[in-house]
Amino acid sequence: MLKRRTSLSFPRAIPLDTWIALGQEIFVVADASAWWLGDWLIYGQNRYPDRYRRAIEASALHYKTLRNYAWVARKFEVSRRRDTLSLQHHGEVAALPHDDQEAWLDRAERLNWSVSELRRRVKASRIGPVAGPAGGSATVTVKAPAEQMRRWQDAASRVGSTLDEWIQRVLDREAVELLDPGQLMAAAPQLSPS
Repeated sequence: MLKRRTSLSFPRAIPLDTWIALGQEIFVVADASAWWLGDWLIYGQNRYPDRYRRAIEASALHYKTLRNYAWVARKFEVSRRRDTLSLQHHGEVAALPHDDQEAWLDRAERLNWSVSELRRRVKASRIGPVAGPAGGSATVTVKAPAEQMRRWQDAASRVGSTLDEWIQRVLDREAVELLDPGQLMAAAPQLSPS
């Protein structure tokens, strides 16, 4: 195998398992380098005022990319970084409170979620628009302990719903029961003995 900065050549056929192992090694190096660049920039933060200009020159990466690496690295001290998840996984939850970061990363790790799956789940967990009083829409914000939110998310996932859909369904059911119990009973199947 011939490795160059701009290519990877295979002079002979290699078995599938070797090819897969090589891809995994390449991914580890690529992902590690994002963390390394983030830590490198953090180190230079108070030492070199022009660190981003120098980093752009040294790496040929865009400012925004470098800034994101540093931002994610700053949000996760080394002891909280998950070896089984990429920097991009961490980046998807970096803006969340500490406990929520941990909960989402635990779930992503346990369920082997891709970055896009984690992004989709986090986005779906945010409470979205619900029907407003004038037929328009309103936004409802729910504040709950992380453990309770995890329980709700797990319940929603179990029935194949997003968290906001599940919450709306549960709230609707409770509202109908409270405001018009007859409507709920009419909608439910009859359970009387024959």
